[in-house]
Amino acid sequence: MRHLSLLTAALFATCLSAAPPAAAQGLVQTPSATSEPAAADKAARSPRKARAAREPTAGQMAARERQRKCGAEWKEAKAANRTGGVKWPQFWSSCNARLKGNRA
Repeated sequence: MRHLSLLTAALFATCLSAAPPAAAQGLVQTPSATSEPAAADKAARSPRKARAAREPTAGQMAARERQRKCGAEWKEAKAANRTGGVKWPQFWSSCNARLKGNRA
């Protein structure tokens, strides 16, 4: 029984030492110029890329403008210590409603 385990261990060690490294077998890919066009091609087909190229709608532009105005008001109020303990999400909600013309 002991001979069998020694024989198995010797066979295992021989197999490990005889195997070439993974890079020599071609299992590890190295970056090459051929992989870059594939990545660029994939990015070109990405739906996110297509969405980013579209112009924002009038509603989106108005929302961005309101956010900029509310952000400027928030910075001024925070610098002057006039937030009254209100955090940004609550401030944004009331400011956005006010600029839209809704009552908040």
